[in-house]
Amino acid sequence: MSHTHPELGAPPALQPGALRVTPLGGLGEIGRNMTVFEYDGKLLVVDCGVLFPEDHQPGVDLILPDFESIRDRLDDIVGIVLTHGHEDHIGGVPYLLRERGDIPVIGSKLTLALVDSKLREHRLKDIPHYVVAAGDIEGFAPFECEFVAVNHSIPDALAVAIRTPAGTVVHTGDFKMDQLPLDGRITDLRAFARLGEAGVDLLLSDSTNSDVPGFTTTEREITPVLDRVFAASEQRIIVACFASHIHRVQQVLNAAVEHGRKVAYIGRSMVRNMAIARDLGYLQVPDGVLVDGRAIEDYRPDELVLVSTGSQGEPMSALARIANRDHDKVRIEPGDTVVLASSMIPGNENAVYRVINGLTRLGARVVHKGNALVHVSGHASAGELLYLYNIVRPDNVMPVHGETRHLHANAALAAATGVPAERVLIGEDGMVVDLRDGVARIVGQVDCGYVYVDGSTVGDITDSELKDRRILGEEGFISVIVVIDSTTGKIVSGPQIQARGFAEDDSVFNDIRPRLEEALELAVRDGVRDTYQLQQTIRRTIGRWVSGAHRRRPMIVPIVIEA
Repeated sequence: MSHTHPELGAPPALQPGALRVTPLGGLGEIGRNMTVFEYDGKLLVVDCGVLFPEDHQPGVDLILPDFESIRDRLDDIVGIVLTHGHEDHIGGVPYLLRERGDIPVIGSKLTLALVDSKLREHRLKDIPHYVVAAGDIEGFAPFECEFVAVNHSIPDALAVAIRTPAGTVVHTGDFKMDQLPLDGRITDLRAFARLGEAGVDLLLSDSTNSDVPGFTTTEREITPVLDRVFAASEQRIIVACFASHIHRVQQVLNAAVEHGRKVAYIGRSMVRNMAIARDLGYLQVPDGVLVDGRAIEDYRPDELVLVSTGSQGEPMSALARIANRDHDKVRIEPGDTVVLASSMIPGNENAVYRVINGLTRLGARVVHKGNALVHVSGHASAGELLYLYNIVRPDNVMPVHGETRHLHANAALAAATGVPAERVLIGEDGMVVDLRDGVARIVGQVDCGYVYVDGSTVGDITDSELKDRRILGEEGFISVIVVIDSTTGKIVSGPQIQARGFAEDDSVFNDIRPRLEEALELAVRDGVRDTYQLQQTIRRTIGRWVSGAHRRRPMIVPIVIEA
């Protein structure tokens, strides 16, 4: 199997008749999926999603793909193809359209409706749209795209076959092979087989569940579990799930009707997305079951089901605020039931367990995937991926959408079905693959870092600044102010020491003040008068003391003022 190497340099110029594939996100991570295809001087983008921050990225709201490698080629982009409407595939679209506002956006009806609501939030107007459906073939010269129905945890998901004179590439998007989906829309294996018969030169395959044996459980098995949870609950029920999981919300609505309860949506994104799904016919809301979230106090607890955002423990989500008793409408009472109807995204475990512990402490019964079948994955397990490879019989394979362990597991599955090991490419974000004469090869690497969204700023936060934030959050800071005589270098005032997040009692610094004075006087006697060098003297002296005496590494801010 071919791997990326640190010594890979910039890719060479694309040879005539070759197709270039550059993933800018989604390899080695669950999120910010984005792949750029290049042929004959034109670019086609497939997906443009976001990654949600982890605990070691304090203050960050979102993480975007790095557009730097295509920033000077925005005019060459012929379209953005979106496989489905999850945030890790569409969340970055507004940020790319800020750079060029007339790039055509291509996707299914539901996907584009969800994108439209995001574009309105970003005040982006008049963006060209192309609504496509399974079976459609559309040309975005020099690319021809055929769209294939796939089953996922959101309706209207599509795989895409991209044809160029260099060959055919199939990108599965996120998919599974649920044979009994709630909406009856199964993954179109006949279309995949037809593509395979015609010849697939490169297959980009979803890797998320590649290390899970067997087949992903069907969504229908959730229904009787929810029914039992509802039957056993005597007070209020809160169901938390992704704001895009329309199938799960449909099951909750059906269970509520069966057990004589009303349903209210909690969380702005949940309200917005379910309204879109209902208007487009993807969500069937029985008459009289839905009530306004602002009127929940008018109903007894045993009459209500609340459908909330926050299944991943996001700090500002509705469920996290409920767990912290910080929600203006909802307060947990002993005997309430909370259902976390989702899997934990890798990296979110601590945040989710904090919410579970908070809810349990308040007296709620918390039902989650660890103790009941209240969620099934939207991704194909190993058995389904083997079916895919045997049906499509691709000449080359590049696993996508997964952490490193998922990519390797998926690569092993491809090799087991007969794809030559040297034709299975395990890559990283920024890796460049050229498809030429039926052979896919790694030819280079482009810079591809994390781009952080922090409030209204995009890309202004660096890894160094995040390190400073972590130090401030974990170790605190110490500031030292010293005033020296500009002529003699003697200390006129100070050292004045202040700290936050380090020690409550300032007397802890009594021992270090004489050492600081001695160190500064020694530096002045040695001819040091530059304020920067004196500040470094303070930093070293304080740093050694605090490390040795307190085993801490706070941020140290020395200030030397000449008078």
